[in-house]
Amino acid sequence: MTRAAPQIIALLAALLLAATAHAAPAPGAPAPAFELPDQAGEMHRLEDYSGKWLVLYFYPKNDTPGCTTQACEFRDNIFAYRRLGAEIVGISVDDVASHQAFAEKNSLPFPLLADEGGEVAARYGVLRNFGVMKLASRQTFLVAPDGTIAKHYDKVDVDEHSAEVLADLEALGAGN
Repeated sequence: MTRAAPQIIALLAALLLAATAHAAPAPGAPAPAFELPDQAGEMHRLEDYSGKWLVLYFYPKNDTPGCTTQACEFRDNIFAYRRLGAEIVGISVDDVASHQAFAEKNSLPFPLLADEGGEVAARYGVLRNFGVMKLASRQTFLVAPDGTIAKHYDKVDVDEHSAEVLADLEALGAGN
């Protein structure tokens, strides 16, 4: 068994490298384009949000405790986001039906986009490929009205994230 340890370590290192192969767009860079269906099957594109602040949050899986907390924190602050002229969009690799059930169960008033193949998550550098399973890591991008990345949150505390994003939007002059 100890002879296998170096091989296991090498395999884990290769998986970790493959899981983090794409870099996230840096602040100031153009936000990568997307076209994905929401929980009702309606298509959403990045350009649909042109001229608005966009909170684009990636999350691993519908109906998990952390993802539910994060979505409900955004839901509970929706009027503050709307006051600032900001839209919220969630993206995971779950399918449309899963998004529909999750949105209905939690009364989510914003779109959840189905990135089933993980292409958009990969463009944003958040796709984690574990061989038999792909997930989007929990990261958020604040997209400015001009379509550039204003802020990237690569470490997210689900209990405080929504308040943090709201504070940053206000600091960046959203709603003025």
